[in-house]
Amino acid sequence: TLRLKGDYLAIATLGVSEIIRILIINGGDLTNGAAGILGIPAFTNWQMVYFFVVITTILTINFLRSPIGRATLSVREDEIAESVGVNTTKIKVIAFVFGAMTASIAGSLQAGFIGSVVPKDYTFINSINVLIIVVFGGLGSMTGTIVAAIVLGILNMVLQNVASIRMII
Repeated sequence: TLRLKGDYLAIATLGVSEIIRILIINGGDLTNGAAGILGIPAFTNWQMVYFFVVITTILTINFLRSPIGRATLSVREDEIAESVGVNTTKIKVIAFVFGAMTASIAGSLQAGFIGSVVPKDYTFINSINVLIIVVFGGLGSMTGTIVAAIVLGILNMVLQNVASIRMII
């Protein structure tokens, strides 16, 4: 997938996430299958979520202002950045690792809030929701992404009564 770019990279990422979800469902005793992991102690509160959102935002902004972050932005804009000495493979791996770290923090907070980790909570629709937030917020805009996440989160809560057409709206 490191050679893919644009829409093809997004499609491959969604495919890999679906494969991992199916592997977890069929994981047997290791993952407890479709039943998931239950009985996680509730340790997450809104103050902790706010703290981690602020810390993650600060770390992301500082990462983007660092030399590696600038290289990441150049690869995002044009993958021919290799012609000026940017190792695109290394930069893509660093970006994926940074994204995985932030996703693991969010997943841990969610597990601590809900008290369980079940594969049905991480379907294709959830991945589409994240892509919608990124596109509505603007590719490359931190402020826009945060505003889009808040607005779409509130919109999802308001439209819970019409769940059958919520995604269409």
